[in-house]
Amino acid sequence: MRDIRVSDITMREAAASKALSLSFKEKLEIVKILDRIGVAAIEVEGIESSKVDSLRIKSIASLVKNSTLAVPVKMDDASIEAVWSAAKGAQRVRLQVEAAVSPSTMEYIQCKKADALIDDAARAVAKCAELTDDVEFVAIDATRTDVAYLAKVIEAVTRAGAKTVTVCDAAGSMLPEEFAQFIGDLFKAAPQLAEIELGISCCNNLNMADACAVAGVMAGASLVKATSYPMGVVALDNAARILAAKSDALDAQCHVRVTELKRAMNQIARLCCEDRSKAAQFTGSVSEAVEGVVLTAGDDQDTVMQYVERLGYSLSDEDAAAVFEAFKKIAASKERVGATELDAIVASAALQVPPTYILEGYVINAGLSFKATSHISLRKDGEAIEAVSLGDGPIDSSFKSIESVVGKHYELDDFRIQAVTEGREAMGESIVKLIADGRVYSGRGISTDIVESSIRAYINALNKIAYEEQN
Repeated sequence: MRDIRVSDITMREAAASKALSLSFKEKLEIVKILDRIGVAAIEVEGIESSKVDSLRIKSIASLVKNSTLAVPVKMDDASIEAVWSAAKGAQRVRLQVEAAVSPSTMEYIQCKKADALIDDAARAVAKCAELTDDVEFVAIDATRTDVAYLAKVIEAVTRAGAKTVTVCDAAGSMLPEEFAQFIGDLFKAAPQLAEIELGISCCNNLNMADACAVAGVMAGASLVKATSYPMGVVALDNAARILAAKSDALDAQCHVRVTELKRAMNQIARLCCEDRSKAAQFTGSVSEAVEGVVLTAGDDQDTVMQYVERLGYSLSDEDAAAVFEAFKKIAASKERVGATELDAIVASAALQVPPTYILEGYVINAGLSFKATSHISLRKDGEAIEAVSLGDGPIDSSFKSIESVVGKHYELDDFRIQAVTEGREAMGESIVKLIADGRVYSGRGISTDIVESSIRAYINALNKIAYEEQN
């Protein structure tokens, strides 16, 4: 019986279509859910902005324990090295080389001739294969090109080291029978596919993506790309259930935990819900409360404070004045100030208090074969208090250690990381939002170490809570 693997592409499809904006916190939560239910691979966006995206991938890599983390690369050495450096902390990493192989897209969008594309794709795959033995080549619009040419591409990339080749029906114009015929013809034209994993990705333009995926599996495909939230492609829950129910007929089995699917899909749906204005307060990320807000230097303090309140903050007159003053400085140099910038301004300008807790030191242990542990020492009233905790990654274990020191649990409403400088020793800025007694407290931390910046941000927010409780 063949093993059929399911690769989740929710985050990649969301970024590519721009139909869904996921916060950093939401992406981490989705990764945890998918890793738990047994998808073979979790695909994330690649690196577009080296200052931010590498931090995102590193954080996700620390959470993925059971699945493979799949990340796309561009066809140049710098991109490949940057992606590998960010993702290599995961237990299993797949580098993905993508190329449009249809004549129109190849020549008019990628500005490449047919032979040049084959050479470039093979060279990129070979470079990836030097770093990992799990390399995937993705033919973005495979059904719109000649099978004979596609076979030449597959021959070149498999010779260069690709262990997986995925063909995409980006047009979504095929019936299940037509897609099965396409896969069958491809196996005949490219016999190398019998030795590697063939993946398929089907668009749902005709509302037949799930049926086409099953037809592709029956024709010999062993990897199906799907999303855990409706995104116009194969649906993960449908694909997994069909494969589980018809395993004997298909002579194939899928290792996604079907019994946990409904609960997992509901959790992901809540994270991805686009109608966020109807969601309960504090159930989403920071930007959800004021999604789409754009403030300018011409806005007065009352207008700015209205949006600050919608973010969940309740500021004193003194803090409101400090936030507005900081807002004016930012707005003077930027054409627009959005929800994310406004939240960072509040975190850095409001409720600056004497520290109740001071970070004395920390030791983090994280690796491939055991859970992350965090040993944190805080000083309160001159006394050092220490705690050690296990967690899903260094940041999760660190937050749990801090909670152990304090003896209280606070709801984590939002958590974001971004780079504030460039280069190998870039400074990372973390924003942490905690909820206590129905109020939101935001903390900010900066360090060249993203774990340390996260710890400092959490303690910064914690000190604001402690100050309010004491006074």
